[in-house]
Formats: sequence, C-alpha cells, structure tokens
Amino acid sequence: MKLDEFGTNQSVSNQSDSGRSTRRTFLKSAGAAGAIALTAGCSGITGSSGSEMLKMGVLEDQSGNLALNGIQKYHAQKLAVEEINADGGIDGQEIEMIAPDTQSDNQRYQELARRLINEDDVDILFGAQTSASREAIRPIIDENQQFYIYTNQYEGGVCDTYTWCTGAVPEQQISPVLESLVDEYGENIYTIAADYNFGQITASWYRQIADELGANIMNEEFIPLDVSQFGSTINRIQEADPDLLVTLLVGNNHASFYNQKNAAGLDVPMNTTVNMAQGYEHLRFDPPALTDMFVGVNYMQEIPTEQNRDFVDRFYERWPDANYVGQMAQNSYFSTYLYKNLVEKVGTTDQDELMAELDREPLTVEAPEGTVTTDPETHHVTHQIRRARADENHEISFSEPTEVDPYWLSEGPGCDLTETIGASEDEPMTQYTP
Repeated sequence: MKLDEFGTNQSVSNQSDSGRSTRRTFLKSAGAAGAIALTAGCSGITGSSGSEMLKMGVLEDQSGNLALNGIQKYHAQKLAVEEINADGGIDGQEIEMIAPDTQSDNQRYQELARRLINEDDVDILFGAQTSASREAIRPIIDENQQFYIYTNQYEGGVCDTYTWCTGAVPEQQISPVLESLVDEYGENIYTIAADYNFGQITASWYRQIADELGANIMNEEFIPLDVSQFGSTINRIQEADPDLLVTLLVGNNHASFYNQKNAAGLDVPMNTTVNMAQGYEHLRFDPPALTDMFVGVNYMQEIPTEQNRDFVDRFYERWPDANYVGQMAQNSYFSTYLYKNLVEKVGTTDQDELMAELDREPLTVEAPEGTVTTDPETHHVTHQIRRARADENHEISFSEPTEVDPYWLSEGPGCDLTETIGASEDEPMTQYTP
C-alpha cells in the first residue's frame, strides 16, 4: 500500500544528470552566471547558491513537546559543523548552518522549509523529528527538487528520489530482537503506540513480524500525543496479562507512562524501537520503571567502544549541560560527515551531481556506532544493530553488533531509485507500508 513566515535564524559559521528545471534553479543558474567574476581565482568549492559559504539548512524542534530529542539532534549537528569548519571546512569552504526552531509545530515546519529552500537557498536540507513533520515537508521538498536528508529512526517505507533516510528502519530494529524475546518470554504481545503515522505503521510491522514468528498480538492501543495519564491503559494491560509489551511512545507527555506503570505494579518485559535510545527514559526515571526494556538500536551513548566514547566525550565537552546524546543525535552527527565525504568526492555542492553520485555507488562513513554505508536503491543506509537491555538498576547491556541492510523496500514493493541515475520527477516520491 502507498501513502502518498518565520523564526529567528541561528547560524553557525566558522546542474547535471536529471536536469532540474524549477523556477528556483533557473534563478539560481542566472545568479551563478553573474557571480563568475567574483569567484574566479578562488580555491575550494563554491556553494550551489553562488555563496562562498556552504548553506546547510537544519529543521529541528529546539522547543515544545519534542524538544527533548530535537535539541540533542541540533547540538550534535552543530558539533559536527563546528568540527568540520575548525578543520578547514569542506574542501576549504566553510559551512553556514541555518537552523530556525520549528517548535514542535508541523505548520511551522512547512513555513520554514519553504524559507530555507526558496529564500535562504540552502545547498542541503537536514532534519525533521516525527514522521508527521517529515511528511509535512516532503511535498515541499519534492516540489522544489531539494536534496534532503532525514536523520530519524522511523517506520520505514519512504521511497523518494529527493530524500535520503539515515535512521534505522523496522527490518533493522524489530525482526531479530522480537524473535529472541518471543523465544525467551512468550508469544502473547500487547502494543501501545503513538497515534500518528509512525506509531500506526510501526505497529503494523509488529503485527506482520509477530505473525511470521507465530506470535499473537492480543491488543493494540493508539495514544494521542497530548495524553499523559495512562491509568485505564495500564488496567487493560494488567487484565490482558501479556508476555511482552510493545511501547512505541513519543514525546514528554507519553514518557509519564513508565512511572505510572511502575506505581501500578505492572511488571512485564517491554520492547520498543524508540524509547531509551531517544528519550533516555532509563536515566530520567528511577529504577525499576524501565526494567527489562529491550530495544534494537543502532546507537546509544552507553555503547562501550573507544570510537563511541571519544564522540561522547567531545559532545559533553561542547555541551556540558546536555542530558544525553541519543540515537537520533548520532544520526545527525554522522550524516553531516556523510555529506562532507560526498561533496569532497564529487568536488561540488551542486545538488543534482551529488544526488547522482549517491545513486551510482555506495558511500561509507565512520560513525560512533561503527561503519555506515548508503544503499543507492532505497536511499537508506546499513546500520550496526545491537540489542540493548535495561536491567533492574537501569544499567544497559548490549549484544554484539550486526550489520543489517535496509532490505524491505527493494525486496517488498520493489523500490529501486537507481533506475534513473540522479533525482528525477519520473521516479517515486511516495511511502510504502507493509
């Protein structure tokens, strides 16, 4: 199945295969012609806007209900930009990070996306927190043929010629972990999920995978994002007495579930794709509220490798008042370096040429989680996936990492964005669901 002005700027300063033909790129080309005399003789790359600065647009929730995760992402991306600029920029070109606060408001996302693309003329656009915010801006991105990188873990299925998704997806997070939990605890599963596209589609993934494993989804509840009282939900879970509770809860309001569960004496193993790794509930709430929470993760700050510890140390040195650096923050960090590697490989910031190169062959980047590699067919990435568990003291243990490909889009609906090299209006700009 398919699913088919403006805030204060916060800045950090230290045409090819597909033939994009929008008014925006026509004006850009005209402006570039007039700028030749100014740039002649300069070394390094010039931004596709004609600016000496490479303009990087970033849309993250720095305030509002989703700021707990959004501010981590903003901080991690700003750290990457500052590191790159301190090291000479991207082939000598300094990055200007233009990052207005989206304030956890999807209408504001749309307004700011239009401004970054059409007024600030950014060379690359990053960001969005929830799947709802991504889907609010993706039509704008497609209309303006903008190179866009979405860095969140999400429910999967986006097959879009202009969009690259660098977070983990369900086939990477759910299948191996759920199989081990069904074997260990039992086959009866109860799901509570955020009531929007992320929760709904991810719950459908759990239904499909549970069916493949011979497990039973006893019940599903979809919780609006403004709900913070879970007494009736907890009562229903206790009455059902499941072997495993799947929690797909999002934002500050939903996080109140865990203390309420603990106070009610609800003791059941839990599985998630988002909690702990994003909202660090294992640190925010006293034990034993998160006891036996299991999550398939590509990243948590507790991963005990030298590569990760170095990153965590640098993050807290830059942001000493930060509370956590989570999965999405790490994605924003390595995705910035992925873009750097791409620009330096191609030798230009021209969006058409960059998107064409990503379609030609995989590109790797060394991330705090380990090696990450792009998948040209699906516009997603491989991840190093670990099973994380919180014990009764909220200490985190990990399984050994396994590199997992984002295989479902190519094997299921047949998404292949390499059929045309480079972005093209003839390619899909849609989202598939299981």
